[in-house]
Amino acid sequence: MNLYSDNLRSFHKCSFEVLWQETYPISAPIWFSDSEDGQISSVIETLYGVDEPSHHHNNIISQVKMLVEGLCKLHDVPPPKGLATLDEALQKKGVPSRVPAEVPESMSEEEEEEEFHYDMEDETAVEQKAKEEVDGISMGNLEVLERLKQNQRQSYLKGSVSGSVQATDRLMKELRDIYKSDSFKKDIYSVELVNECLYDWNVRLKKVDEDSLLYQDLQSFKEKEGRDFILLNFTFKDTFPFDPPFVRVISPVVSGGYVLGGGAICMELLTKQGWTSAYSIESVILQIAATLVKGKARIQFGATKSQYSLARAQQSFRSLVQIHEKNGWFTPPKEDG
Repeated sequence: MNLYSDNLRSFHKCSFEVLWQETYPISAPIWFSDSEDGQISSVIETLYGVDEPSHHHNNIISQVKMLVEGLCKLHDVPPPKGLATLDEALQKKGVPSRVPAEVPESMSEEEEEEEFHYDMEDETAVEQKAKEEVDGISMGNLEVLERLKQNQRQSYLKGSVSGSVQATDRLMKELRDIYKSDSFKKDIYSVELVNECLYDWNVRLKKVDEDSLLYQDLQSFKEKEGRDFILLNFTFKDTFPFDPPFVRVISPVVSGGYVLGGGAICMELLTKQGWTSAYSIESVILQIAATLVKGKARIQFGATKSQYSLARAQQSFRSLVQIHEKNGWFTPPKEDG
């Protein structure tokens, strides 16, 4: 939501986002702003500061009206003329522009019961809508994005910022795009942030080419150990997206598929030489899946899991880069994919 007033040039453009709770309108929607101005935050806080708020107060139109009034007061400018249209919209919905008074004593029991049932019907419809996707993202994943945004905001306020603004913004975009993607929704892979850290991802690669031996191994892996995925770890630097993520296999132990000692992956795409900031993380995930199959990867059942570690993976990857920087990269023939 973008709000702007032409009354004063110094009244900057502010961007706001709203998180709808399943209990709306019993609970007010949660507002976020991309502004780091503490005064803007104080205006948002006033939306939750009303004593004994009602469903009418929590109505989104009422909240927008209060937000605009608060911003105008903050910048010492008169409210825009168009604000009157919100009052009209409130009246059409039977919602007073301010917090309503208590139910009159003259209201009969039948009228009170009718109003109660009316509210219950509205709440049921809203709760059902809240369970659906918003902008192609499920409510659960949308909550993850909002929680990450809040965590980053708190880190900035405390002065304990991790990563860079550019990398954080790009990773938030990547995660949002993944949550919207068909491959993610079809459960080809899943993503989990390690300790809710935006710079450390665990990716479960769940589906590969069904005609491959690796696919058969994954079926056996499920029967023997109850897991049917390859667990990858992506770690990102502050310089992302200009530097590639470091990717390694965590489990199971794999032979072939261009997987090196320690779990690192031999792919030019994952080096500075082969990387470009135009690559999306989903495209990297899907390319790794294809590379494992093309390289005839096989699961090593009974292998010692301790042979995979971050230190060993980093060491083998550094050696790989040095070799290829000297000798170049081998390009397989077209018939090999």
